[in-house]
Amino acid sequence: MTELISAVVSPDLPKHRLTRKQESGSPARPWSARVNAVAVALVAVDLAAFTAGAVRTAPGWGAALLAGALLLVVRSSSRIYRRRLWLSWLQDLPRSLGATATAFALLTCWTLLSGQPPAVSTALQQLVLVFTACGEPARFAVFWLGRWGRRRFGRCDRTLVVGAGKVGTDLVHTMVEHPQFGLRPVGFIDSEPVLDRANLPVPLVEEELGAAITRLGVGTVILAFSDTRDTSAVDAAITAHRLGCTTLVVPRMFELYQDNHDVERLRSYPLMRLGTAPTSRPSWWVKRAIDVLLAAVALAVLAPVIGLCAVAVLVESGRPVIFRQVRIGLDGRKFRIYKIRSVRPGGADDSQTRWSVLGDARVGPVGRFLRRTSLDELPQLWNIVRGDMSIVGPRPERPVFVREFSAIHELYWARHRVPAGLTGLAQVHGLRGDTSIADRSRYDNYYIANWSLWLDLKILVLTVGELVCREQR
Repeated sequence: MTELISAVVSPDLPKHRLTRKQESGSPARPWSARVNAVAVALVAVDLAAFTAGAVRTAPGWGAALLAGALLLVVRSSSRIYRRRLWLSWLQDLPRSLGATATAFALLTCWTLLSGQPPAVSTALQQLVLVFTACGEPARFAVFWLGRWGRRRFGRCDRTLVVGAGKVGTDLVHTMVEHPQFGLRPVGFIDSEPVLDRANLPVPLVEEELGAAITRLGVGTVILAFSDTRDTSAVDAAITAHRLGCTTLVVPRMFELYQDNHDVERLRSYPLMRLGTAPTSRPSWWVKRAIDVLLAAVALAVLAPVIGLCAVAVLVESGRPVIFRQVRIGLDGRKFRIYKIRSVRPGGADDSQTRWSVLGDARVGPVGRFLRRTSLDELPQLWNIVRGDMSIVGPRPERPVFVREFSAIHELYWARHRVPAGLTGLAQVHGLRGDTSIADRSRYDNYYIANWSLWLDLKILVLTVGELVCREQR
């Protein structure tokens, strides 16, 4: 199965770029299939149980709203409302009770620290107890109805299995025999299946993974590799991830795996659930709003600085003051980046193909100062406002180098899963200018896999520190 990668994704960058149809998700999937009914029902049950507790104990509107918000936040953070294959109330009970106990403790601490009357404290504690007493039996009913609905009405996610070896075929047989796990196999992808095509339980798909996901309306992809290289599994996972699919991976030595918050269970098989793509999370919209707000404010505040830099460039080497260059951003799209020109014009324009201007005689004193202080990059704030870039993300590169690096370095293409950034994790670790492209790619893909608003904030703090230290040097 060493050639499986050719059936999953292509090593050339242009084929990794998603079409508009693929970017918008799988159009063959109806809206009802994309909504997780069990998760919605669990939220509704908690809201109803909270309402019953608030009516029964009457702690006051302010205290009740605080208790409700805290319960929902803590339980959501504990992933009580997550998608799941195994609908077992008993399996989920420790997690649910632990989250409720945490909310109970936080509410008790709040009443003590804020000096609330004993009656309010008692009412809030009783509210949580009533919430638990009403909610847990209802949760049991939701799980039972969920299993029944999957078996009776086929409320299952269309599933594609990458790898038609023994593990893959066993998984498909399990899905067919036990529809209560919510997976309906629709095909295999494998360039070298172990079994004869006629003996496979579902058809072998003769196309790339991205095209198969879109055509078949796939919602879940299971990576069940046996003999292929790990890089093939990573490529397939990224492709499924970017198309918004739930991605489950059969881990190596799966017989030794214990259940934890990232491991699903399909009968005797543990499946590692990969996190959703950053751009599909609600917090990504928060990131975008912060980007626009900070970039717009920074443009207004730094306008005099940009103006002084422009005057300095004009005096030193004339026009044009703003330098425009084509770069590659999200999903391989081209956009024009804006910078204050730091290289004197003249001669042939090699800006699209020359890697570095270090030691270039065309860079004068003003240009060197702008590059050393990164003031030449301030106009990129406009790219952030326009949506071409983000404040934090992988640095955008020119098309010719993207093609070159994608052919040489594994997963360089995968860094285009999120918008390019003004600063990034690689830059704050010293990977600027003529430094290792492989290291940059690893840092960028680590950033995407582990993205959070907190990580963005940490990178911004490190960026300020790096700029200060560079000035001192």
